[in-house]
Amino acid sequence: MQMKHRKKTMSFILCVVLIVAMALSTTGCNGNPKNKSSQNGSQESTTSDVTVLGEGSTSFAFTVVDLEGNTTAFEIHTDKDTVGSALLELGLIDGDDSEYGLFVKTVNNITVDYDKDGKYWGFYVDGEYATSGVDTTPITAGSNYSFQVE
Repeated sequence: MQMKHRKKTMSFILCVVLIVAMALSTTGCNGNPKNKSSQNGSQESTTSDVTVLGEGSTSFAFTVVDLEGNTTAFEIHTDKDTVGSALLELGLIDGDDSEYGLFVKTVNNITVDYDKDGKYWGFYVDGEYATSGVDTTPITAGSNYSFQVE
């Protein structure tokens, strides 16, 4: 009887250890490499997990939330008038022109296609879903603009 109880206890402990080991192996460092080369010759540096891109008198925060929920943060410097033109110039977004404006399919080299996988890039301004397209949204210094896979 005591041997049976011991086996059950050992099995329970082994299960707990395996669960903890699996949990630890699936979590860890966010392995998103920072792109150190600039596609258009603009200045680029990384400061405390924020990549600084571009040159210009206006700056704004830009974040990308990918398919797995990983967040990549940028500080954008530009002289452009709209968020879309600044991000296009830096190669951070790409998409198709439509009758409604730019339909963004690629953000930070991650492409999602609603026609293929039912997902799309949602555009946000200061945490709120944008009421205008990225290509018509004027830059407001100090604002935070983001794209998130929906």
